[in-house]
Amino acid sequence: MTKKTLAALLASSLVTPIMADEKTELLKLRQDIAKEREELLDLKNTTANLIEVFVQQGLLDKQKAQTLMKAAKAKVATESRQELATTAADGQTATEPDTATQPKSPKSIRFAYVPEFVKEEIRQEVIAGLTNKVVTEVKADARKEQWGIPAALPEWVNNIKISGDVRLRAQDDFFGPANTQNAYLDYLNINQDGGHLAAHNKNQEYLNTTNDRLRLRERFRLAIDAKVTDGLKAGFRLSTTNEFSPVSSNQTLGNTGKTFEVTIDRAFIQYDFVDSRHNDWFTLWGGRIANPWLSTEMLYSSDLSFEGFAGTFRWHSNQDNPVVKNYQAANPNSRFGLQMGPQTPDSLFITLGAFPIQEVNFSTTDKWLFGGQIGADWLIHNDSRLKAAAAFYDYENTRARANARDSFTYDWTAPQYLQKGNTLVPINVNDGFNSRCTDSQSLQGQPCLFGLASDFKIFNATVMYDFAGFAPTHALVSLDYAKNLGYDAGRIEREFPGFLKGNNKSRTDAFQIRLDVGKQEIKYFKDWSAILAYRYIQRDAVLDAFTDTIFHQGGTDAKGWMIGGNYGLAKNTWLMFRWFSTEAIDGPPLDINTLSMDLNMRL
Repeated sequence: MTKKTLAALLASSLVTPIMADEKTELLKLRQDIAKEREELLDLKNTTANLIEVFVQQGLLDKQKAQTLMKAAKAKVATESRQELATTAADGQTATEPDTATQPKSPKSIRFAYVPEFVKEEIRQEVIAGLTNKVVTEVKADARKEQWGIPAALPEWVNNIKISGDVRLRAQDDFFGPANTQNAYLDYLNINQDGGHLAAHNKNQEYLNTTNDRLRLRERFRLAIDAKVTDGLKAGFRLSTTNEFSPVSSNQTLGNTGKTFEVTIDRAFIQYDFVDSRHNDWFTLWGGRIANPWLSTEMLYSSDLSFEGFAGTFRWHSNQDNPVVKNYQAANPNSRFGLQMGPQTPDSLFITLGAFPIQEVNFSTTDKWLFGGQIGADWLIHNDSRLKAAAAFYDYENTRARANARDSFTYDWTAPQYLQKGNTLVPINVNDGFNSRCTDSQSLQGQPCLFGLASDFKIFNATVMYDFAGFAPTHALVSLDYAKNLGYDAGRIEREFPGFLKGNNKSRTDAFQIRLDVGKQEIKYFKDWSAILAYRYIQRDAVLDAFTDTIFHQGGTDAKGWMIGGNYGLAKNTWLMFRWFSTEAIDGPPLDINTLSMDLNMRL
């Protein structure tokens, strides 16, 4: 009995320290677990509070926040179950061989010591990483899905899109030494002043053809488009302008004491019919609208707006082709001077338009432009794209009609605006009886009001091929041809006998070939593109009032080269330069070289 008692006492003396150590370690484990639980709760509360703040600030929809929390809890539960299953499997694999080869040992608990500063670093990294990840994901989702905006702002605000641009231009014109002074009449000023003498007294009778000229100019435009309902929108655009020109929105600097003129450059309604497969079948416009045609600035200046009604109708094919379906067209105005027309690949299109040019009081014969264009837009290979179109533009009641003696019936046939180049004939002549062409306005036998000699019925063919084989660098080749079918030399001679003095030959052809290489649109720093073009435009090929304003200082009866380029200076900021070398085709010698430098910013 004594031996057994002594053995028990000895055993208890050995076991007691072991049990005490295990108890201490268990207490420490519970404290560590409690501390880790506190930190996890703190992390959980921080995340929950962060999401709650997003909800209160209107950046995150409440329903979206609840969905995020539920998804997070479900993900944690799933990962916990997976971790437990993995741990159990690892425990079985690790202990089974030992039970077969080794004797059983008393149950023991082992703890790895982790220093407090390491725990703190891990804790801070987890909190920072999770917080940054949550903020980044929330911001991305908020930007993409516009969380909170419908709830925080009126509905109409979300339906409005604001855009704009600013341009500063330096334009330097150099005139050739062979040019002669007073060789070209300034018909626009003669008409506006009332005659040759009136324009002469204001030093406005002739165009400048000999004195080099530097002009600094600015253009500012601000556009607002408002969605009315699905497919229907209204828009307008404010722009700097000048008094007379429909093809330029530049404001020339140097008018000390005067403020800039700002006008409504666009004001329109647009309807797009899009089916359930997102195919846009037709678009209708009404009001003062952008150029709806596939065209170049040889025919229509890039600043020209059209007043009236137009519609584009499309027939689609290959819309289930992934390349066609996922194709993202560039901005149709991204290449200056080219209007890319309808932007629906693998389609045929037809565009129709009716535009009043001048409403004439006391007359039913207003001036109109009626136009029609049919074309194709095709993806040849991947992003390489071919566009081709044929158009006919019919200008009604735009040619001059001679007044009878001391009559002013046809004064309205004088153009409200023109540049230079088109053949002009007299509407009123100082014949000693015409009270409007008095000797104070014009000399005897001298006209005092001019109009266009020709009708303008223009056939136009345009081809553009955008080769994307060097993407993101593109090479775009464009060809443009125009022919005026309305010139009638016999009719002009009958109605204005002898006035043209044998210079009544038909000159009605125009063409341009152009190459653009580089980015489709200049958006970022170091984006670039280069331009090379040749243009040949006879005097009555197109209406000189609507053509480009820089090439040969605007108008027709000119040929020459243009070389230029664009370079991105910063996001939505770029520099464009162009050099023009031009000369007259048929008139007196007139050589003009022009350097144009533009600093552009897109808002």
